[in-house]
Amino acid sequence: MSKLETNTIDNISGSSTLTIGDTNTSTITLKSGATLTNFPANTPYFNVYRSSNQTGVSDDTNTVAALDQEYYDSAGAYDTSTYRFTPQTAGKYFLWFCFRGVSGDQALVAAYSNIRKNGSNIVGASSASSFEGTSTRYNQMEATTSVIATANGSSDYFDFSFTLDVASGSNFYLHKDGTNAGGYKIIE
Repeated sequence: MSKLETNTIDNISGSSTLTIGDTNTSTITLKSGATLTNFPANTPYFNVYRSSNQTGVSDDTNTVAALDQEYYDSAGAYDTSTYRFTPQTAGKYFLWFCFRGVSGDQALVAAYSNIRKNGSNIVGASSASSFEGTSTRYNQMEATTSVIATANGSSDYFDFSFTLDVASGSNFYLHKDGTNAGGYKIIE
């Protein structure tokens, strides 16, 4: 084993590529506690949730999920008053949204979750009811969706919406437990 001590390794003039390792298997080992700089990161990232049940929901109507609390928001890119994630770094983002709908009248027929870009649905998922609840039990449904989407880094925004379709009654809402969304920039 040979040891090379230097302060800088650079490619030759006129070349834009520096290769470490060639035809043999290459493993690069850094000493414990080494600091790496100038490497891409999965930022910005965020994870948000609802602090209380979202009531006042209309039947079979696409409604923005009012996710008003943050677990994480690495760049302050999620707005808890508009419920929008506006990444200021261009690139591809992995985004997810899951929610739980509850009906005190045990009348949920379907639940739909959507991820929207600039106010238009880009992906969605649904769940159909199979419960025949009793008078002492709530009818609950969950729907989860995810997507990889591109953001321009200046004005594109993402939000999360849901639809609850009920057979009858008005006692239905988005439940705070089991409802959250998040995402992060993908390293390319």
